[in-house]
Amino acid sequence: MPTYAIGDLQGCYQPFQQLLDQINFDSTNDKLWLVGDIVNRGPDSLAALRFIKQAGDAVTMVLGNHDLHLLMVAAGHAKLHPSDTLKPILDAPDRDSLLHWLRQQKLLHVDGDYVMVHAGLLPDWSVAQAVELAQEVETCLQGKKFLKLLAQLYGNKPNSWQDDLSGYKRLRVIVNAMTRMRVCTLDGKMDFSYKGTMQTIPPDYYPWFDLPQRASKQATIVCGHWSALGLKVSNNLIALDTGCLWGGSLTAIRLEDRKIFQVYCSQPEVTGH
Repeated sequence: MPTYAIGDLQGCYQPFQQLLDQINFDSTNDKLWLVGDIVNRGPDSLAALRFIKQAGDAVTMVLGNHDLHLLMVAAGHAKLHPSDTLKPILDAPDRDSLLHWLRQQKLLHVDGDYVMVHAGLLPDWSVAQAVELAQEVETCLQGKKFLKLLAQLYGNKPNSWQDDLSGYKRLRVIVNAMTRMRVCTLDGKMDFSYKGTMQTIPPDYYPWFDLPQRASKQATIVCGHWSALGLKVSNNLIALDTGCLWGGSLTAIRLEDRKIFQVYCSQPEVTGH
């Protein structure tokens, strides 16, 4: 039963289907991991969301920042950006069931030595602690008070973790690290504005996965979110956002032997980065 992990879809449904054809995906035998950001900016988020929902147990996904943005817009706690392509979902007859299903998805998924998260983990977090923290958010998001969480979710502060954080500040830091982080300082202070390459990271900041004392470094983190980073595979990292949305490629990796599969997206699905 092979497991294929796939990078950020962002509504690029046709390349997604082409990639599934390339790997001969069989929902009765194969497992599919999606690293989040299944919707937004691309041309067919509704089809992508419907397909993944209907795939049932064959698919395991974690929530990305764009998936959470959809939930926040639907709840009236965020506005559509000019570059958003979420309106077909918001206008769909099955909108409520799609959004309810999306709320039930994980922020973090662990299977053996693999940990799937959209963006990353702060340096002080062990895998066990990260699981517990993700579950705090998941319980709130899946519960009856989810609207209160969505109302408090946006914001860049606090930008670092403290064990004594409480309430929505605590949940916001967890969500921001797991769905928005690319770089941080040695002591875990996050910068959410940086989206560039490894070569132009601001002074005193590092890729979150390169911090030498990272408590989760014994696990292999499977992630996306950082399209300028591109495909990066090492002993303890599999980064899969290869920028299909921007005319790059959509990438899958078979976890059992780490074979790479790609569909090239020769035309950007959006204009401008």
